[in-house]
Amino acid sequence: MPSTDTLTTPRPRVADFYAVNRGGGLFSEAFSQRLGAVFALVAARTGLKPTHLTLLNLVLGIAVSVVLVLRAQDGTAAITPLYGLLALLGWQVAYSLDCADGQLARVTSQRSPAGARIDILCDVATQILLVTALVSVARPPLWLGALFAGSWMVNLVTSVLASAGDANSMVTSTSLPVRIVKLVRDYGAVIFVAGLVLTLAPTLTIWFIAAFTVVNFGFLLASITFTARTALRG
Repeated sequence: MPSTDTLTTPRPRVADFYAVNRGGGLFSEAFSQRLGAVFALVAARTGLKPTHLTLLNLVLGIAVSVVLVLRAQDGTAAITPLYGLLALLGWQVAYSLDCADGQLARVTSQRSPAGARIDILCDVATQILLVTALVSVARPPLWLGALFAGSWMVNLVTSVLASAGDANSMVTSTSLPVRIVKLVRDYGAVIFVAGLVLTLAPTLTIWFIAAFTVVNFGFLLASITFTARTALRG
């Protein structure tokens, strides 16, 4: 016979998982985190652990990127809309799984230092392959490819610092215009645009790479200035 606790404790709903999301930006909150909440609910109902979702994110993200890298060996023209759509959907689902693992861990009280570490390590591995895929398609000059790879890590490093509570936002306003501007720093939005470019006009991937590099190095310089001023005042 079921215990009293089983009868009285409500099962988590999608809204419960979404309520503990860690944001990530306007696009991520509106789409990636919501889809992640659905994945978290399914995982909770089927007995999957947060690390299972983390590893699924890793496998899917890397698989999509490897397919693009192999396809790009035949030239940019080989990236047909079908392959672009694979990137668009595959990377988004992988990122939503990345959102879901944290939601599942928080709602079901399965957080652990090891879980947090494997999450970060899988993010690094997935994004290294994603960058490799974009560079393979764009075939930029060596210097631009190197700058792009370095600038991509700015996103990852700053997000880790923020999640650890070691960084403050330079712009604290949460108004809609500010949040729209911050879409250039929203990982979900960035990979969505990358997927669209690969689907609709893969020859323009090099311009996506150039624009992303400029934006992120601009953010890095602004962050260094902002943080240095804060540190000197302290």
